[in-house]
Amino acid sequence: MGEGCALTPAGSQPSEEPSSDARLPSYVVALGASAGGLEALEAFFDHLPVDTGMAFVVIQHLSPDYKSLMVELLSRHTKMPVVRAEMGMRIERDTVYLIPPKTNMTVGQGRLILSQQSPQFGPQLPIDIFFQSLAEEFGEQAVGIVLSGTGSDGMRGVRAIKETGGLVLAQDELQAKFDGMPRSAIATGLVDLVLPVEQMPAELLAVVSSCEPRPNSAPPPKSDEQQLARVFELVKRQTNVDFSLYKPATVLRRIERRMQVNQVHDFKDYVRLLDQSGRERTSLYKELLIGVTKFFRDAEAFRLVEERVIPTMFEETNSQEPVRIWVTACSTGEEAYSLAMLTREYCDVRGIDREIKIFATDIDREAVDFGATGIYPESIAADVPTDRLQRFFTRKKDQFQVNR
Repeated sequence: MGEGCALTPAGSQPSEEPSSDARLPSYVVALGASAGGLEALEAFFDHLPVDTGMAFVVIQHLSPDYKSLMVELLSRHTKMPVVRAEMGMRIERDTVYLIPPKTNMTVGQGRLILSQQSPQFGPQLPIDIFFQSLAEEFGEQAVGIVLSGTGSDGMRGVRAIKETGGLVLAQDELQAKFDGMPRSAIATGLVDLVLPVEQMPAELLAVVSSCEPRPNSAPPPKSDEQQLARVFELVKRQTNVDFSLYKPATVLRRIERRMQVNQVHDFKDYVRLLDQSGRERTSLYKELLIGVTKFFRDAEAFRLVEERVIPTMFEETNSQEPVRIWVTACSTGEEAYSLAMLTREYCDVRGIDREIKIFATDIDREAVDFGATGIYPESIAADVPTDRLQRFFTRKKDQFQVNR
């Protein structure tokens, strides 16, 4: 973790109110819910103490046609203040904030920012939107919890939270009234804890309480160097991947997160757990290989590829030979398929009939297998323009299948 566990929003300015710092939350916990989510939320707050020092933000899919009674309903299950979010509202500890209907919500400078949803831009994904914003603002002090709901909202946000070192929980699929959202989150392989909702508050507090102050840039104590080498050896033995040349600060942050999740306080004890548990070796491996990607990620880079790289590639190579493209670290395949769409469009516009081969590789075998199926959640509609979705994908219920 960072220096201590006190949360300071990125870019925030000192407040003029003398007591305002005392109201800053230690962590911001976002709970994403949809169909069947009310029961899960009620159970969560039934088992949550009122003085955790955290702030809680409920992002729920709400009907735009009916007045929401969530403030009144959840107030019966917690003594914390439950308020409907308003533009510019400051996030404070021991308070529950609810997203209004027909609204997307983000966070900036420690305050909530509201915007109207626009149905013409595709599926509404308020959970993904808030999770991603939360990750950018609060980093390691961000917690995302995915509860009952249909569809896959929250799946992209889970990746964002994990990329910045936050914590992710998901409701046990067997308990969830509708398992689509928890199942999609769990399928990323990035969820730290999968639990019945009644157990979440206690586990969340236990993980948070295990936070120990140590600067991100601090090297491991000399007594830990041999143990760290042992960590690399154990992971390599199981996965055949050598992490010993990874940036030490990155590796240590990921190890510390796994220690917190397992409520292990001593480095040697964690090494002992790794030695005994193949499941934990796999979990640490996934923690170190967080595959954060999306279609046309980094729009400026893809614009340059489309306008400069692809034309040059076709113009300066033998027109009788196939074009070969190699995508390294392809994760779950979105970048490879993005390049395939761009090259296909280039050829079609110019009447070019030429064989194109795209190779995609990654050391994460599960990610490659996922990409090979070419099946993605409906949330990709936020990244792929409608015309490309219609041309290059076939919709199957709440998923999109890449066309052959």
